[in-house]
Amino acid sequence: MRLLVVAAAFALALAAAPLGAQTETFKTRGLKAPVTLARDSAGIVHISAQNEHDLFFAQGWSVARDRLWQLETWRRRATGTVSEWIGARGLAMDEASRQFRFRGDLQKEMAIYHSHGPAIIQAFVDGINAYIDLTAKEPDRLPPEFGWIGAKPGKWTPAVVISRHNGLFLGGLPGEDALAQVVARIGAAAARPLYDFGPAEPRLEGDPQVDYAKLPHDAIVAPVNALRGALRFQPEDLAPRKRADAGARQWLARANAEAEQIARARRSGDVQQEGSNNWVVSATHTATGKPILANDPHRVIASPSLRYYVHLKAPGWNVIGGGEPSLPGVAIGHNEAGAWGLTIFAIDGEDLLEYETDPANPLRYRYKGAWETMKVVSETFAVKGGDAVTRQLRFTRHGPVIAEDAARHRAWAYRTTMLEAGTAPYLGSLRMDQARSWKEFRDACSFTMAPPENMVWADTSGAIGWQVVGKAPVRTSYSGLLPVRGDGTHEWQGFVPVLELPSAASPAKGFLHSANEMNVPAGYAHVDAVGHDWGDSWRADRIAEVLAPSRRLTVDSMKVLQFDVMTIPARSLVPPLRALRLADPVLAAARDSVVAWDQRMAATSVGAGIYGAYERAMRRRVGELLIPPAARATLTSLELVVVTRWVDGAARADEGTVATRDSIAALALGDAVAELTNQRGPAMSAWTLGGPKGHRAELRSSLAALRDSAQRAQLTMGPISMGGYSSTIWASGNGDLVTDGPSFRLIADLADWERSVGTNTPGQSADPRSKYYRNLFEGWATGRYFPLPFSAARVKDATRELVELRPSRR
Repeated sequence: MRLLVVAAAFALALAAAPLGAQTETFKTRGLKAPVTLARDSAGIVHISAQNEHDLFFAQGWSVARDRLWQLETWRRRATGTVSEWIGARGLAMDEASRQFRFRGDLQKEMAIYHSHGPAIIQAFVDGINAYIDLTAKEPDRLPPEFGWIGAKPGKWTPAVVISRHNGLFLGGLPGEDALAQVVARIGAAAARPLYDFGPAEPRLEGDPQVDYAKLPHDAIVAPVNALRGALRFQPEDLAPRKRADAGARQWLARANAEAEQIARARRSGDVQQEGSNNWVVSATHTATGKPILANDPHRVIASPSLRYYVHLKAPGWNVIGGGEPSLPGVAIGHNEAGAWGLTIFAIDGEDLLEYETDPANPLRYRYKGAWETMKVVSETFAVKGGDAVTRQLRFTRHGPVIAEDAARHRAWAYRTTMLEAGTAPYLGSLRMDQARSWKEFRDACSFTMAPPENMVWADTSGAIGWQVVGKAPVRTSYSGLLPVRGDGTHEWQGFVPVLELPSAASPAKGFLHSANEMNVPAGYAHVDAVGHDWGDSWRADRIAEVLAPSRRLTVDSMKVLQFDVMTIPARSLVPPLRALRLADPVLAAARDSVVAWDQRMAATSVGAGIYGAYERAMRRRVGELLIPPAARATLTSLELVVVTRWVDGAARADEGTVATRDSIAALALGDAVAELTNQRGPAMSAWTLGGPKGHRAELRSSLAALRDSAQRAQLTMGPISMGGYSSTIWASGNGDLVTDGPSFRLIADLADWERSVGTNTPGQSADPRSKYYRNLFEGWATGRYFPLPFSAARVKDATRELVELRPSRR
């Protein structure tokens, strides 16, 4: 009888596929009933299961089929075993991963994210492992990267899923250490105007008993930099017979030089950091009389994509959208009743703590007037090409010890919310996937701790809402922006309940939005919990500028807005050029081009190309004027908002200040022309923003540089010219090579789910042999969206490949 049921189910699945769709069947241990996986023309897999367990098992299996190399890289980062691949170069990364490993009760941890969390996560892990078992029987299914480095994928565990190694919200320490150096050198009063803090002026005087000038700065930031650093392969990491020729080494040298240039630009602030845009408009602003939601979360743009679209359908579940490939569920998307999206919100969840250590025993540190002993954990690391290495990791009651100074009897630990319960990134979205109203969505938000986010919601009843989520520590005697003592005088006083974080619902203006700007309401009580370091407001200002007067918005309107390239900073930086008297005809022509330009960062615009170089030069030139010499070794660049604030203020100041502003603008324009001439030649027509040597996207696999020319071509997408930059809604970074931006996009139409659309890049699959490896790249770059089939009929029509997983007892 059981066989008849299974056969009938499969017959129905085949009948559901359009004529000509490719079909495959796999017998799989661990399933309770048959599951179908229908892939559409974009590469999205629509999973239909008869129960919750099988749904998430199949999601794990599907992700492993598409992203196994990416999953294995993730697993090694999470477990601190990269050194087994790349030798001693990976030790710092591995040690940091284990320093910041979550070490709490795993079952209790998983239950936070969903009432069925342990079962869901285990089913997802079992699905990944089932596909790995399949590759052991059929090695040709392994992505080619495994053969190139001579490795096999390892098995997953729930601990990998809840890992904190990606440290998405681990950003406070490098900035706080740098601020401490600046304050030590020039004082709090001189430092304050060099930054853009909010929502209130923070206390920058710091802890008088911590000598900021004597902090071991390099040692303090090293573990965090290692944790967040990129995994870079070298020729010697490949199996001997898989290594390419000398041409590949030259190509690798160029790729490494690019990577180092980008790293330097990040440290100086010249490259956009992770951000995002989202907005939701109410029925009063749309043509359909139902809300529309849009979201484009910004991350590193990479191959494979950091996001994975999926459609999950089983009793109690019907949700489509995107999320991390390594996590069950959907982080951003819609179900039958509502849609949701996110952007990063600034919560300061980190403190650097300094301890006095016992001269007779450096494992003891002073806490509340007594000596307390550090916990020591011995960790052994297998190292490719060498002997295993054992390290003694030390922990105080607050977190991992990341630096020590034996001579001064000092140690430093990093306290971070990422090691608190419930802070595995994005897993809280499991509860959101089943929310059917604004109330249910807010209830789900109360279990969502990481990353700290602006969540927006819209539902078919017409409700729209905004709720901040995150783990926000309450500080009562210090700002959290500078290192403090760990002796018990600077403790967190619990955490702000999530639903007491800022929120709003169905406002009279008809829309809600966020773009990493400072959006804390005036008078908010917990300003030292929500943080002081924000993105600029220009993307958010532009979103509001477009949405506020609109009354008949459509999905097409949202597409246009997601690719909007209007730059608001130009409204401050272009006016000083108008009055310049320039004898040099090239400079005058460049000035005229920028002044006549429409202030849109279009790829084909010469004015945009000149302005981009001019804006970068203005940051440098104004920085040279405003940053005291004593601070320049640490503070190498000003935030653009500080620059525009000075320029705008100069326009209202005395004649001497106006003259200084104009002189700086002239110098910056000269710098821009020199840069463009050097890079692209003297013909101004070649100075377009997205010219051949200009703003462009080029994605490549992590191993592309190590292969021969034919394989490099297979593993590389682009280059393709790009518009936008860091301060436009179409946020594509400031560098010539686009490294950050919308990792994927979603537009959800609450009037008709079938009108919802998305983008991803470069494809759903990470296997270069798949036709879904690069098929989405050009559309992502140029604004060509794909549909998101949701109903059974639309999924059937869109299906191009059909897989059925059938239970097996063997």
